[in-house]
Amino acid sequence: MKVNTVYLKPYSLSELSRLYDVCVRTMRKWMEPFEKEIGVKRGRYYTISQVKIIFEKLGLPGEIEVE
Repeated sequence: MKVNTVYLKPYSLSELSRLYDVCVRTMRKWMEPFEKEIGVKRGRYYTISQVKIIFEKLGLPGEIEVE
């Protein structure tokens, strides 16, 4: 079984979309409902605290939910 590691660090929107294996447009749509909580991106990257919120709201990349 292969284990993927996701690091909590500043990410750009394109880097986040690659982590979640979706296009940038889809990533923006997924993040849209949480814009107020995530806050405004400063420069090119989301801060570590913003990335943490994104991971909490969208789940970790590659994580599978089983009911």
